[in-house]
Amino acid sequence: MTFLVRLVINAFAIWLAAELVVGIGISSSGSGTGGDIMVLLGIALVFTVVNIFVRPLVKLLSLPLLILTLGLFTLVINALMLMLTAWLSSLTAYGLTVDGFWTALWGSLIISIVNFVLGVVVPDRK
Repeated sequence: MTFLVRLVINAFAIWLAAELVVGIGISSSGSGTGGDIMVLLGIALVFTVVNIFVRPLVKLLSLPLLILTLGLFTLVINALMLMLTAWLSSLTAYGLTVDGFWTALWGSLIISIVNFVLGVVVPDRK
């Protein structure tokens, strides 16, 4: 159940980033609102899988930079994970588009803030 809640939170965060940041777009399914929600949930699933498997490895490999920048390099890692999500989802007919690194940086900042706020509102079952 927690995974599904996190997936919906990620989907909402990605949708909000696409609405607020010029250069981030979500390709429409063309089959109405239900289809668009399914596309958004698919993108969120890819984003969640990237964050579960790839992000820890990248953080481990960039540990000296994380220490040197006092953790600010995490913003760069988040932007790269968003760009990787866009690339992976572009392999399908539906997907996320990100125009460049700075666009991904602003988008990942919005996604991180939304995930933090909604994570506090909807806590895990610990």
